[in-house]
Amino acid sequence: MAIEIREHVPGQDLSDFLRVPRIVYAGDPNWVQPLDFEMKQRLTPGKNPFFHRGELALFTAWKDGRLVGRISAQLDHEHLRKYEDRTGFFGFFDTVDDEEVGKALVDAASKWVARRGMHRMRGPFSLTINEELGVLIEGFDTPPVLMMNHHRPWQDRVALASGLEKAKDFYAWRFDVGEIPPRALKAWEETKALPEVRLRSVEPSKMDRELRIILDIFNDAWKDNWGFVPATEEEAKKMGEDLKLILDKELAFIAEVDGKAVAMCIALPNLNEVIRDFDGKLNPVTLGKLIWRLKIKRPKSARLVMLGIRSEMRHQRRYAGLSHALYVEVAKRGEKLGYEWGELSWTLEDNRPINLGIKSMGARIYKKYRVYEKAVQGG
Repeated sequence: MAIEIREHVPGQDLSDFLRVPRIVYAGDPNWVQPLDFEMKQRLTPGKNPFFHRGELALFTAWKDGRLVGRISAQLDHEHLRKYEDRTGFFGFFDTVDDEEVGKALVDAASKWVARRGMHRMRGPFSLTINEELGVLIEGFDTPPVLMMNHHRPWQDRVALASGLEKAKDFYAWRFDVGEIPPRALKAWEETKALPEVRLRSVEPSKMDRELRIILDIFNDAWKDNWGFVPATEEEAKKMGEDLKLILDKELAFIAEVDGKAVAMCIALPNLNEVIRDFDGKLNPVTLGKLIWRLKIKRPKSARLVMLGIRSEMRHQRRYAGLSHALYVEVAKRGEKLGYEWGELSWTLEDNRPINLGIKSMGARIYKKYRVYEKAVQGG
């Protein structure tokens, strides 16, 4: 039978779109179902600041009357303002093992972005490059951590058969708590010994101020990265609200030099470890479990989501050890709190300085993600 593509209205018609992962990943022991209420908020205008910077369409695929896949198509006007490259995006690309299904979904997303004047489509980004990105192409044997994608092994093949081509690969690194390499430890000791340097924890009671500092460093430190789009103040505010429950202040800290914030490191407890048995449901019982597991029992894993140094500091010899100092500091803090391992993600495949720095800490690449792109017709 022919494949039927249905379009869904963001915020109004989400049930089938959100049901797709339960079908695609049924029986996958490493799949972690995201919390349904959080996903609904992300896809609802008025609940997610994305809708102030972008446009979104949602599609599902049906074959023989069965739900078999999904995809989103979106415009990010912040990206278009910065790059002027007529590039639209897609995300939430999950299908059964059927290349025809993948092609039908990619075609639907391509036509949607083309009708809005785009010449190219890139993804998956769900919804922006600052959120979940890429199709998992290596590392299927372990669950995804907080805000990282998971896919079936066939998804890359389905993507390529749909006319998508590789644009960039991204790495996720695993660091197991234990002995720190002597060179990194020395850099940490020497940097902390500098009288003008201070590593201080983020203050949750002053989160609005702290987030402005973090956002400022983030936008400066990442400005030259491939595809980077600055986060807006509105997005930072929403992030602060979301972090209030899960933030462990000891894993989030800012480096100051003579009282000026010059770097930051933000690691988060791995929420996916906490919610694996929730099946996406948050009710009084699971909420109680979530709080107890986060605050009392504590997860054994965390994700380093941000580590950035202002560009003006990178070539000052006096602070050459600052990046290693941040890595060692978060490792030592995590070990003290009982964390056993952490994921550092993501990094660009061709960001050699960052990848060498992480590797020198003893971390190893344990997952790889791929972002694709294709020309679209009629733009």
